[in-house]
Amino acid sequence: MTFCVENEVEARFPFVLEEAVRQVILGALEWEKCPYEVQVNVLLTDKEGIREYNRQYRNIDKETDVLSFPNVDYEQPGDFSLVEKNEMAYADPDTGEIYLGDIILCRERISSQAEEYGHSELRELSFLIAHSMLHLLGYDHVEEAEEKIMMEKQEKILDKLGITRN
Repeated sequence: MTFCVENEVEARFPFVLEEAVRQVILGALEWEKCPYEVQVNVLLTDKEGIREYNRQYRNIDKETDVLSFPNVDYEQPGDFSLVEKNEMAYADPDTGEIYLGDIILCRERISSQAEEYGHSELRELSFLIAHSMLHLLGYDHVEEAEEKIMMEKQEKILDKLGITRN
């Protein structure tokens, strides 16, 4: 697996950012039984930065906690059959890894939501990464039933990793 974490705001955490991101990405891939070596890019920005990305790519002019930009098409969430049929369309030609997509996180929202929900910044960051990874693996939460599935999967991934709300 190749992943890149760009910390454009030079944010500091009481944990190693890259290790936390790596752990959750791997946890999500294992949970969903991803059969491929993959690439994921993660960008940590501030409120203004994420607002600009949200406006530019989604035509929504407001800040948010996380944005996910999947690169793979799925007939069903977590179903890699389209990748199997056309691996070269999704693979990095240099590495052969499947490029899953990009995740953009807002530093201030990680802190404020951790405080709001009464857990650590590690838990909040991990929750947002798990959430985004599920988007990169084809899941969505437009419908209530979809949201329930995503929430259950996020919690199971984090529980398996031992990243609790405390």
